[in-house]
Amino acid sequence: MPSKPLPAKSAGAPQGDALALDEQLCFALYSTMLSLNKVYRGLLRDLDLTYLQYLVMLVLWEQDGVNVSEICARLALETTTLTPLLKRLEARGLIQRVRSATDERQVIVSLTAEGRALRAKAKALPSCLAEAMELQPKDIVKLRTQLKTLRSNLDRNA
Repeated sequence: MPSKPLPAKSAGAPQGDALALDEQLCFALYSTMLSLNKVYRGLLRDLDLTYLQYLVMLVLWEQDGVNVSEICARLALETTTLTPLLKRLEARGLIQRVRSATDERQVIVSLTAEGRALRAKAKALPSCLAEAMELQPKDIVKLRTQLKTLRSNLDRNA
């Protein structure tokens, strides 16, 4: 049961059966994410990364030497999900984890030379994904903006 009362049907509500699967935004997002993951799986095969490992690498390519909490916050992941990913990336020689010298509770994650080199191999991924989506660059920007707004609104109202 929702914690807030559901509003009456508004002018912007979908027409037809409001409980039909194809009328659900959540299902459209979910099924799109499944398709997106399939495309990413193929694109990431050459890098030998999973989608979540790729997201971790993106964070580190943006800013090397961040603590585990920052990566969790950035990716909206729990530590229990992130730690096994980091262990696998470390075993592959792409990252290293070191306890902070100033606070032993914190673990700092840094790229190795091999992890930095992998960035060059990953450079083509965004354009390959854009090609698979068959959307114009301006439409991709608009969609990303709308999704960020949606996420922000949902987080605020959760």
